Amino acid sequence: MRAENMMRAENTIPEVPAGGRRSGVRPGPRQMAVWMAVWMAAVTMDGRADDTVSFRRDIRPILSRHCFSCHGPDKQQRQAKLRLDTSSGIRADLGNGPIVTPGRPEASQLIARVTSADAEFRMPPADAKTRLTAAEITLLKSWVVQGANYERHWSFVTPRRPQVPASHGRGWSRNSIDDFVLARMQSAGFEPAAPADRLTLARRVFLDLIGIPPTPQQADAFLNDARPDAYERLVDRLLASPHYGEHWARQWLDAARYSDTNGYEKDRPRSIWPYRDWVIRALNDDLPFDRFTIEQLAGDMLPNASISQRVATGFHRNTMLNEEGGIDPQEYRFYAMVDRVATTGTVWLGLTVGCAQCHSHKYDPISHSDYYGLMALMNNADEPDLKVPDAAITARREELQSRIRQLRRRLPAKFPAGKGPGNPGQRRARHLERKFTEWLRIERDRAVAWRVLPVLRARSNLPRLEVLADGSVLSSGDVTKRDVFTLDLSLAEFSQPLTALRIEVLPDERLPAGGPGRAFYEGRKGDFFLSEVVARQQKRQLKFGDASHSFGKISIGSGGAQAVNVIDGDGSTGWSTAGQEGRANQLVLNLSEPLSPAGTLQVEMLFERHFAASLGRLRIAGTTSTATVRARKLPVDVERLLASRAETLNDGQTRRLREYFLDVVPELAQARKQIEALERRMPSYSMTMVLSERRAGNPRPTFLHQRGEYLRRGAEVLPSVPKFLSPLPPAEPANRLTFARWLVSRRNPLVGRVSVNRAWRAFFGRGLIKTDGDFGTQAPLPTHPLLLDWLACEFVDRGW
Repeated sequence: MRAENMMRAENTIPEVPAGGRRSGVRPGPRQMAVWMAVWMAAVTMDGRADDTVSFRRDIRPILSRHCFSCHGPDKQQRQAKLRLDTSSGIRADLGNGPIVTPGRPEASQLIARVTSADAEFRMPPADAKTRLTAAEITLLKSWVVQGANYERHWSFVTPRRPQVPASHGRGWSRNSIDDFVLARMQSAGFEPAAPADRLTLARRVFLDLIGIPPTPQQADAFLNDARPDAYERLVDRLLASPHYGEHWARQWLDAARYSDTNGYEKDRPRSIWPYRDWVIRALNDDLPFDRFTIEQLAGDMLPNASISQRVATGFHRNTMLNEEGGIDPQEYRFYAMVDRVATTGTVWLGLTVGCAQCHSHKYDPISHSDYYGLMALMNNADEPDLKVPDAAITARREELQSRIRQLRRRLPAKFPAGKGPGNPGQRRARHLERKFTEWLRIERDRAVAWRVLPVLRARSNLPRLEVLADGSVLSSGDVTKRDVFTLDLSLAEFSQPLTALRIEVLPDERLPAGGPGRAFYEGRKGDFFLSEVVARQQKRQLKFGDASHSFGKISIGSGGAQAVNVIDGDGSTGWSTAGQEGRANQLVLNLSEPLSPAGTLQVEMLFERHFAASLGRLRIAGTTSTATVRARKLPVDVERLLASRAETLNDGQTRRLREYFLDVVPELAQARKQIEALERRMPSYSMTMVLSERRAGNPRPTFLHQRGEYLRRGAEVLPSVPKFLSPLPPAEPANRLTFARWLVSRRNPLVGRVSVNRAWRAFFGRGLIKTDGDFGTQAPLPTHPLLLDWLACEFVDRGW
């Protein structure tokens, strides 16, 4: 807000202006604690002093406290089919007469049961933890006498802008908030406290806006500033300070359960700080609250989503991540979703939604299925890491890459000169060409002609397998500790019998740490563990002979990191390339007997470990070579060129062979050290944790979980919001983006109240409703309901 509208020598909360650079709601400076205690001590909800009994103010709290646990929203726990949390339930007749007969307490079963002298008949029952007091029984009777009017719970009703009270403060009030506060104080017989002195005011506004007190010089500057708008100028400077966002981000990050570590037993560090910085920037940039909400809950789903909007979705990546060995990753993903539902309910709805995880809410109208309907709205996202662009890192990488390219171009000039006629340059060129020709001859003799086997069908126990244009298979979606991939491969490209298979494990930027595996735990990111490979043709299992790999690590068993472990029939042994994340490798399996190219080949791969460790991207090729073949460190594209006839290669392909030769020839080992040193100095971009909505055709279903237990899965549940609230727009898809927009729309009666109340509590230590995370029927009533609704309407009407 603009500073002139924040000024209150008497320390009031200011009115928010319609325009100006900071046009969003900005709570004003701190009130004196004594003044706070005065206006918050009022005993009635709206200052009325008459004898009218209000269901909302007087009766629902009694019923909620004593009755709802047995006669409320939870159908499973409801006794005697009696429901006292709805108008129809209160008016019902269950066979012994109406529960409530308006105007006639003597004809109302409710009054008869709470006043009975018979312990067997009286309610609450004798074993109840609480008893109705005489005053509560009197209120119930008076309510029935006065007509037993029923009102919806106040927070479930869309707020309407109340009329601002007429000011009778003899000039004390300076804005609408002052008018509401003064009216409440005067209704309780109190008057405002004296204004604060300028030094106290400066200290309060510094602490409120940037979280640190003024320096002596800053305080003196304000005290000595005699201009009429001195305070406004001070406030504008503080609002423009980067410390503003840093200070106020702490409030939001607490609500977002921000943490720089994963939690649980290992509690490793996580890279989530870009989300923290996003919150700080959003506050300093005055991002409107509706956009602030939508980008955090569904920024990735916005059209042409920016990196910033994707980073914002880190809000729901702040759940704990269990990296202990032996856990079920899907179970702990479920626990993360439980956390997301509860946090969303608290932060935007101000409701204890989490109470409905195991059963319908006992006090608020949130059913067990409502809870999982909310979960379904948010359950269709995957959880990748996102590379965060950085101009400084980009510039440094480009600089190093340019120097590396220059050094590579100079490699031929570093080749030792051979013997013979001519100057050193001529001898060097001839020597280089002879060595290259010799290398080509040797490598072409060793090269194997491999041909990619087209994938006819790819399926798994849970992960989604997608066949890419280059014949590789990309795995996405959910993973388990025991994944099985089954690929049906075409042999139609071959006219001779197959003698060996090659499994390439390929990096991909969409995978953790670039792959090739899908392990997502720190210390294992990008790893995989291939336990067994089984091949069949027409249901006949094929036998393998010699096995080899280009690199192997972390293999179980006395044989160590041997490729044969994948065909030993023991699921506890296997193959991994840990330590070479982001790099391609290969496994070659020779068939014991040549395979007829007729029909199809089925390859089944088992990935079994004490953590999720299946492959992220792979490709299978076959060869008809009559010699036993071995896996090589040679890149696949280079071997393909070497296996081709020399006369068929174009200039670019020949250049590729020459460049690779320069990278491996021993004579240039010393010259390459400078290049390798630069490559080691290459800076990496920071990563952060985000959400990414699954593509169409691969939705993740959501199910009820009986008693909230992961293993007790019930019926499938469709995405929805709680039925006591307005539904999602029928013309929009029921997904995370629609839900985020619904949260900050007029369809949701809670978000405005919840948000302004949270800001009020941050300034004054206590909100207009004490339980800022619970606006349900168990919560105390607002101390200033009219002011709360006015603030909520003002917040929304002025563009959040």
